[in-house]
Amino acid sequence: MVDVKKMFDLTGKVALVTGGSRGLGREMVLAFAQSGADVVIASRKLESCEELAKEVVETTGRKALPVACHVGDWGQVEQLAERTYAEFGKVDVLVNNAGMSPLYDHVNNVTEPLYDKVLDVNLKGPFRLTSMVGTRMVEQGGGSIIMVSSTGSINPRAHIIPYAAAKAGINAMTVGFAHAFGPTVRVNCIMPGPFLTDISKAWDMESFNRRAKETIFLGRGGEADEIVGAALYFATDASSYTTGAVLPVAGGSFG
Repeated sequence: MVDVKKMFDLTGKVALVTGGSRGLGREMVLAFAQSGADVVIASRKLESCEELAKEVVETTGRKALPVACHVGDWGQVEQLAERTYAEFGKVDVLVNNAGMSPLYDHVNNVTEPLYDKVLDVNLKGPFRLTSMVGTRMVEQGGGSIIMVSSTGSINPRAHIIPYAAAKAGINAMTVGFAHAFGPTVRVNCIMPGPFLTDISKAWDMESFNRRAKETIFLGRGGEADEIVGAALYFATDASSYTTGAVLPVAGGSFG
């Protein structure tokens, strides 16, 4: 008989989450800690990481390391990995959650700096961090890497072209890294649809809710904590025979 509780247990594990101080990343950090993992919380704003780290320690008793890191910077990504291994000696779960999608009024007005910034944060950083951590995971005998993509990667719109291209790259890297690090390390991807996180504060919610009823099977945007089930599945032994998978968590929306 399968021990379901043990299947989703992360006791003794170390989880590193980029973009971990708010939104979907915050919910994953809290869920991993509640499941027994020590956590590394990385984002550009150290103060936000420190606040969440304090909450993790107080509510779960797990260790939490806050680290300021701009994942679009190759050197900072390397420093994040080294800091994590210096503190904990290993990483069992890596979540490449950090991302950005700046607004622009017309595609012809996308500047080179904006384009480079979007590709650096959404694609270059995850590549380097996964390369470093995944290689060490193979050496340590196992681990799970979770990429975070977007339904925009398979159904891009005019206002997110650089972002959509970067996230399509994440889908491709998921499969490539699954080949590179298999059979020891599993690499999978969560592909979220519209979630009502901080980013949704800039949305016209009346328009969104009206459109959601027509275009999303569940008729609404997702709440941040609804990402947790997929994250725990990929992070734990529950997904022991799953790698190279891209899982939509989008309420039935693919746009």
